[in-house]
Amino acid sequence: MTAATVTLDHVPAMGAAFARAMVPTHRAAARLPEATVELLDQRQDPERLAAYSRVCGFTLKDAVPPTWLHVLTFPLHVHLLGAHDSTVRLVGAVHVSNEMTMHRPVRADERLTIRVHADRLRPHAKGALVDLVGEVSVDGETVWEGISTYLAHGAHTPGLPEALPRLPFSPAEPHGRWRLGPGLGRAYRGVSHDPNPIHTSKVLARAFGFPRPVIHGMWTHAHALATLEARLPASYRVSAGFARPIYLPGTVGFRTEHHDAGTDVIVTTRDGAKPHMIMRVTP
Repeated sequence: MTAATVTLDHVPAMGAAFARAMVPTHRAAARLPEATVELLDQRQDPERLAAYSRVCGFTLKDAVPPTWLHVLTFPLHVHLLGAHDSTVRLVGAVHVSNEMTMHRPVRADERLTIRVHADRLRPHAKGALVDLVGEVSVDGETVWEGISTYLAHGAHTPGLPEALPRLPFSPAEPHGRWRLGPGLGRAYRGVSHDPNPIHTSKVLARAFGFPRPVIHGMWTHAHALATLEARLPASYRVSAGFARPIYLPGTVGFRTEHHDAGTDVIVTTRDGAKPHMIMRVTP
């Protein structure tokens, strides 16, 4: 349970907060910030939203995509994990899953209250899992909720290791392929404001163990959701599990599966043999 709510008077600059959060996770007992941080009466930037929609493949319309609302919460993720009372840092932390609930369509002209807190620190075989829990409200009505789960390598917390739940996967021929150019990481950085250099720099990607820059998982999530845009109901839940990185430039496969539980979009290796991301939309 969070201890207090801290109201910020502006969106925190992610450069400085990200630099603090790049300090490696402490190998002592993991500790999370206890406060909820919030931003009140936030106006959405229509030009940035339009650019975000173009980069991710959404149609620009009155109602915004749920992944856009995640983007607006992300500076508070960075702010929390860069706080002095947090020993869990972004360096070495991997975004392993994401869940969002759209309670109703959110218009681009609505002013938003945005809140984020850290929750459910629990052990994992490779470190610790932590949830960054976001909420967006309009005039006191919760319109969107999101849970981003990160795996912090090297963090320690007591208890039995917890496995990540995974949607089932079977290899299959893709229905189509996405060809991702070398500039996609820079384009998504421009609209998301995510400053992580592994998405844009070959040198720094290699320093973190990647042979080439990696596209943001939330771009893959957004682009997959955009393929279903015309079929999405007014309210729904969407969850995504990230299995392996996608390098830039590169080509990936995708396929769509409809079933009683909802609709899945599965992003795979080019041949369909291994998953990069599995996303499920449930009304």
